[in-house]
Amino acid sequence: MAERHIPLASSARHGHTSLQADLPYSRPSTPGGGGAHLRIGWVGLGAMGYPMARNLANHRGVHPAGSPPLLVWNRSKNKAEELVKEIGEAKAVVAQTLAEIATTCDVVVTSLSSDEVVKSVYVQIAAALKEHPPAKNKIFVETSTIYPTVAGNASPASRRVSCELDQIVTAHPHCHFVTAPVFGPPAAADKAGLVITLSGDYRSKKEVAYLFVPAIGRRVFDLGGNIEKAPTFKLIGNSVILGTLEVLAEAFTMAEKSGIGQEVVYDLIKDMMPTPSIFSERLLNYGDKMLHDKFDGSTGFAIDGGIKDASHIRRLTAQHDSPMPVVDAAHQHLLTARALHTAQVRAGKATHSVLDWSAIVAGTRVAAGLDGLDSKKVSGVFSLMIAPDEADWVMFL
Repeated sequence: MAERHIPLASSARHGHTSLQADLPYSRPSTPGGGGAHLRIGWVGLGAMGYPMARNLANHRGVHPAGSPPLLVWNRSKNKAEELVKEIGEAKAVVAQTLAEIATTCDVVVTSLSSDEVVKSVYVQIAAALKEHPPAKNKIFVETSTIYPTVAGNASPASRRVSCELDQIVTAHPHCHFVTAPVFGPPAAADKAGLVITLSGDYRSKKEVAYLFVPAIGRRVFDLGGNIEKAPTFKLIGNSVILGTLEVLAEAFTMAEKSGIGQEVVYDLIKDMMPTPSIFSERLLNYGDKMLHDKFDGSTGFAIDGGIKDASHIRRLTAQHDSPMPVVDAAHQHLLTARALHTAQVRAGKATHSVLDWSAIVAGTRVAAGLDGLDSKKVSGVFSLMIAPDEADWVMFL
C-alpha cells in the first residue's frame, strides 16, 4: 500500500500564513520552537550543498532572531572557509571535525556525493555519538540521492548494519533520522527553489520542514514514516527527468541525421511550451545545452551523478519488477558520453574538466554515426536532397 501523501495546504482555504501555505505541517512546538535556538550543522559543500547551506545560513541570520551561526564541515576545508568568507562569521563557522558537528548540533544536515561517502560519514558520526551519548534530541537529515535501502532496513539478502543509516543513528539515545532528498539543479538550489521530500519521524519532519522552507526550498512532499519512501520517490522523479533528456537527445540526433536540423526541433519545443513553468524552463535549458554543446558540468549536474542515479533507478526496476527501458537507454548513452570525455582528457583535448549530464546526447550521436561531443563535426556523414518533391536522401560515407 502506498504511503500517505499530504498535499500542500492552501492559504486561502485554511487561512494560514504564506509560509504555512508551503508546508503540510502545523508549526512545531518542540524541540526548537520553530528553530529559533537550534544549533544546526551542515556536512558537505558540493554543487548542491554549498548553495543550500549558504541560503540556510543567510535565512537564519535574519529570521528567527538570535539564531546561532551554522556549523559547516567539508572534506576539503577550503570550501567551508570559502562559505564563511562569503557570508561572514556571524552566519557560519567552520567545524574542525565531524565529531564536533555530531556532538554539538541539534540538527545535522548531510549533502554528499555518493552512497559510499554517505555511509562513511554516518559511521564517523555514530562513533562520536557512542563516545559522547546525547542528552537531548538530535535530528539527522540526509538530503543526498541515495539508494533507499541505504537509508532504511535492507532485505535480509542485502542487509549490512553499517550501511543502514536509520539503524546507525537511532541506536543512540534521543537521535532521530529523516530522509530529505531534494529536486532541482544547482541553479534552483542557488535561488532556494528546491522541492523537498521528507520521510521519517513526524515531529522531526515538522522541524526540518520549517527550517528548510523557504530558506532552501519552496515546497514539501511528505512521504510518511517509512524512511525509504523519500529516496524511492526521488529516484522515480529523476527517472522522469532522465527519460526526458534521453528522448530529447534522440530527437535532436534524428533531426540531424534526417536533414531537418536540431535547431528546428528546438524551436518546435519552444512553440509547444509557450507558458513558462519550471519543467519547460529546465527542458529548454537542457535543449540549449545539447544544441550548443554546453557540456560544462562544473556549472550544471555532473555526468557521474547522472550515471549514479541511472544505476540506482535500474536497480530499483529490478527490485520491483517494473521495467523502465528509457532509463536503460539513457544509462548506456551517459556511459558512452563519459567514455568519450575520458578519452579526450587522456589526450589533453578536453574542453571541460567535468561533463554535464546533458552530454547524454553524445551517446545518441555516436550511435547514429555522428561526432559525440562536437555537433559542428559531421564525422563523414553527409546528406544531399536529390529531388525537392521527393523524400529521398542519398548518404555519402
